[in-house]
Amino acid sequence: MKKYLEQVNFARVSIGCAALMLMLFTSCSEDESSSLEEDVNSEEVISATELNYSDEAELISEEVSGIAEDVYATDEITATSKFGYSSDFLPDCVTITTVVTDTTKEKTIDFGEGCELPNGNVLSGIIYLSYEKDMDAAAKTLELSLENFTFNGAAIEGGADILRERANADGNPQSIANASFNATWPDETTASFEGTRTREWIEGYGSGFWGDNVFLITGKGTYNGRLGNVFTKEVIEPLRREMSCRFIVSGVLEISRNDATASLDFGDGSCDAKGILTHADGTSEEIFLRRFWKN
Repeated sequence: MKKYLEQVNFARVSIGCAALMLMLFTSCSEDESSSLEEDVNSEEVISATELNYSDEAELISEEVSGIAEDVYATDEITATSKFGYSSDFLPDCVTITTVVTDTTKEKTIDFGEGCELPNGNVLSGIIYLSYEKDMDAAAKTLELSLENFTFNGAAIEGGADILRERANADGNPQSIANASFNATWPDETTASFEGTRTREWIEGYGSGFWGDNVFLITGKGTYNGRLGNVFTKEVIEPLRREMSCRFIVSGVLEISRNDATASLDFGDGSCDAKGILTHADGTSEEIFLRRFWKN
């Protein structure tokens, strides 16, 4: 039986989506193609080009998981509150159906042949989500899978298991996702991302407006890149994701390959696409991240 996961108003996100994580581009210019060949042989831990690709793949994972969590959060809030509630993130072109068994709720989140989200990303295909129907449980596992799914033209396969807690030690909703996704772009390049991320919902829960949601994201994952390189990425300072912004606004990510490590600082809270990449030799450069960018 196909399963799916739920999204805590993260799909509310313009996901835009924060911290852990995915986006994409489907083509390269001649200059980019040349830089790719150079990057394959680069001695750097990670180049700006590679970082953009890995950022893109990781955020595809984050967006998919976020959508499922948003759908789940809508169900949770509706069942446990005394007032009506609906999320305003998913547009009318998304069809959600629910099948209730003796013990579970199974949802089909269908984007049809192509549906544009508020953040500009275009999705098609189906996300399947399954979880226990007891909405009073303090914690439960959401299971997610995909069918004929694309993200801005990239074919996505994989799934996730998410431990959803209604309230963590600070009283905030929190989810811990173990995810594994593979992406294939129209130019036949591929990438994969797998890892565990924790996302704490610190602002906007239950408001019904995706633009006021704020999340803190931590976690660690492995990225197998479009250039053939493998990196480990770990959050060492929580990534702050404000859904009113298309970019992560603060936090630090550590990137490791072989025995060398670089770091990416997302800034001081400003809503911009810039980050500071510090290489293993201590040198730094400002780079622009293509988060949630599409052709």
